[in-house]
Amino acid sequence: LVLELNQVIIPTYGTVPAQQNLNTPEWADFDNKPDSLFFNDGQRRIDFILVYEDESKKITHKRSDHKKQKRKRQVYESNLINNGLQLEATRSVLDEKLIFVKVHAPWEVLCTYAEVMHIKLPLQPNDLKTRDSAFNWFSKLFRVNENIIKPEQEFFTAPFQKEHLSNFYIQDKLTFFNPATRSRIVHFILSRVEYATKNNVKKFGINKLLDTGIYKAAFPLHDSSFRHMSTDPNCPSERYLLYREWAHPKNIFKLQPLDFIRKYYGEKIGIYFAWLGFYTNMLIVAAVVGAGCFLYGCLTKNNCTWSQEVCDPNIGGNIIMCPQCDKVCTYWNLTITCESSKKLCIFDSFGTLVFAVFMGIWVTLFLEFWKRRQAELEYEWDTVEYLEQEEQVRPEYEAQCTHVVMNEITQQEEHVPYTACGKCIRMTFCTSAVFFWILLIIASVIGIIVYRLSVFLVFSSTLSQHINGTEAIRKYLTPQTATSVTASFISFIVIMVLNIIYEKVAILITDFELPRTQTDYENSLTTKMFLFQFVNYYSSCFYIAFFKGKFVGHPGNPVYWLGKYRNEECDPGGCLLELTTQLAIIVGGKAIWNNIQEVLLPWVKNLIRRYCAAARSEKVVPRWEQDYHLQPIGKLGLFYEYLEMVIQFGFVTLFVASFPLAPLLALINNMLEIRLDAWKLTTQFRRMVPQKAQDIGAWQPIMQGIAILAVVTNAMIIAFTSDMIPRLVYYWSFSVPPYGSHSSHTMKGYINSTLSVFNISDFKNESKPFSPWFGNLTTCRQVYRDLRYPPGHQHQYEHNIYYWHVIAAKLAFIIVMEHVIYFVKFIISYVIPDVSQKTKSKVKREKYLTQKLLHENDLKVVKKTMGKIADKIIKGIDSTFQPKAE
Repeated sequence: LVLELNQVIIPTYGTVPAQQNLNTPEWADFDNKPDSLFFNDGQRRIDFILVYEDESKKITHKRSDHKKQKRKRQVYESNLINNGLQLEATRSVLDEKLIFVKVHAPWEVLCTYAEVMHIKLPLQPNDLKTRDSAFNWFSKLFRVNENIIKPEQEFFTAPFQKEHLSNFYIQDKLTFFNPATRSRIVHFILSRVEYATKNNVKKFGINKLLDTGIYKAAFPLHDSSFRHMSTDPNCPSERYLLYREWAHPKNIFKLQPLDFIRKYYGEKIGIYFAWLGFYTNMLIVAAVVGAGCFLYGCLTKNNCTWSQEVCDPNIGGNIIMCPQCDKVCTYWNLTITCESSKKLCIFDSFGTLVFAVFMGIWVTLFLEFWKRRQAELEYEWDTVEYLEQEEQVRPEYEAQCTHVVMNEITQQEEHVPYTACGKCIRMTFCTSAVFFWILLIIASVIGIIVYRLSVFLVFSSTLSQHINGTEAIRKYLTPQTATSVTASFISFIVIMVLNIIYEKVAILITDFELPRTQTDYENSLTTKMFLFQFVNYYSSCFYIAFFKGKFVGHPGNPVYWLGKYRNEECDPGGCLLELTTQLAIIVGGKAIWNNIQEVLLPWVKNLIRRYCAAARSEKVVPRWEQDYHLQPIGKLGLFYEYLEMVIQFGFVTLFVASFPLAPLLALINNMLEIRLDAWKLTTQFRRMVPQKAQDIGAWQPIMQGIAILAVVTNAMIIAFTSDMIPRLVYYWSFSVPPYGSHSSHTMKGYINSTLSVFNISDFKNESKPFSPWFGNLTTCRQVYRDLRYPPGHQHQYEHNIYYWHVIAAKLAFIIVMEHVIYFVKFIISYVIPDVSQKTKSKVKREKYLTQKLLHENDLKVVKKTMGKIADKIIKGIDSTFQPKAE
């Protein structure tokens, strides 16, 4: 590609000598047409805008630096003109220091680079008939009004070739290349034109000029204001239509005009909103089922026998619990946990099990149906063969291509940025750096655990712990609750801070890795960022679900963490309610924080800019200057939008057994997210450079990995975090003889049978509570579900037969649930093909018609050429045998 550009496209590629006169842009004053998208002549369309600050207007002492910057900019602009682009410079209306350089690509340049970039362009209108869906009448209720945003005409397309120009569907040269394609081509040129050479190393590209401050901004123009249609009759005002029919809050229940979004912003943004809309639609089913399970828990909580026993003054009121920490903690009454046990009945019910199985199947259906939808978009948007034909090498990669290697396939020499050994060293370093930073995240999680262990002692000694107390606050503010809530908030703050740090770290590591294409770069960065975020967001939830309260010993022999802190214990109902609290705080806080960061901050910044320019508001401001005062989109584009949604997808699937309302909250958030993202892109940010994208990239395999892991985590939450399995074992085995005394299966006596007895005389001196024992009782009960033989038994304080039955049942449940769901997932994946038969037929039909069309046109050209040659030959023969005129 570099050789092709040097030899064919850019014959003047290189630094212009100092003594040679540089080509400079045309200068023109603003023509007081604020909505114009053309040069002052009204003919040449503005395809890109470059903004810089006039060095002569800067107030500083570093004149030499300004001369160097000016020289680089002049060389760069001269090389742009040498490459065929046309430039027109205009001084700012509001700030005389700013210069706006308007860039226009003529027809010849567009054709040349369209061929280099393998851009697919229309051959002829698509004549394939499409069948209307049976639900077409219903979807029309939610579609955008077709009289306002008209459906795009479909074409058969092929990679553009100048020598076959007559084959393409060209009705008007001015509209053959739409504005999005023109911007892509111009940005491709801007990214590869040189501005300096230092130590025989060429420096090129608009990105480096922006990083060094030589240019302040570079962007394509919005075509109108979002508040009103353009006054220019040549402007379609697509931005205004997008705001009115897509980004406005009134459209929250409407389907998105995906083809129109793709036309204006490009395939990369189009496929993001297509995926987000599809994910949101699929969440409707999950939200309905999850809400049904939650309502089932609410309706059946009054029939929860074990919760009634906890709250019963004759049962729970007579059960005295052992202290939960050493020395400062005291004995307490089981009825204190009455309110939390009632709440736990809502989430820890049979409906939770049904919902966990359903979500394991739902996530498979979501991923399989998305693959089919993605295949349809690939066909409709001409990205099926994009990666093989169209994607270009990153300029940063090209700049480092100093090593020569032999290509095994072509047996020709090619330039690469590093040798095989160098690549191995880079990969080793990058992998080590990723694992190092992941370990730092784990260290922060351990710090939160230490906080939980230490602050629990403080809350236990300061909060009222008198057994006979009647304070209403004790029903809700227990030491466990206070510790859990404060730790969740601190964990959330730590997560947000670490996100900022690890974002920069991931970018630095990926830049050092030097991927070849932009897709490779984004996929590599995606993997790193998701690993960081996965550990950052989910580690605290994994700790509560699978580690807290699992290795605590018993009151006479507690287990200490780091040799100092006594391990945390769960409430008598288990840690499920605490996991639910943690999820609610993180998911809710994350949604609020992201909306503040993504929407409120750009809006405030733009508001401040408009306020600062209010004194000059009587001046007519051109479109390019209005767009300049909007926020830049950033180098990573929609990366953070994807990351936010995939992290949410993880919360919805990985821990849904503890929080069945998660899909409903995600649905509400996503309905707002679609419109907020649309509003942000349309009103608050400059227009992005349209980019191609075949699919959602590395996010697809990441979601598939989450879907597989979700089956395991939900099965383990039900088995080890929930109290469902011990209750079932008690109901079917230990409530009746030979283990139980009830005549029929029942849940009565469950609480008394699962709280082990401990003799207070067996306390060790280092853990014996300061507060004296009261009454005639000599035993207390363990806080957590620990099934041990009572004091006086020959195997006292060892696990009893009930414990081993429960362990066996838990393991059997995990194995059965995993295998059933994985088997169903496999069947669904096999039955639902990735590409529908309808789409396959369309692709084959288009290839056939395209090849036939090109072949027939070539034959016509050959026949026409041969016919002319034959006519000449015949005429020559006739003239030979004709008699000479006298």
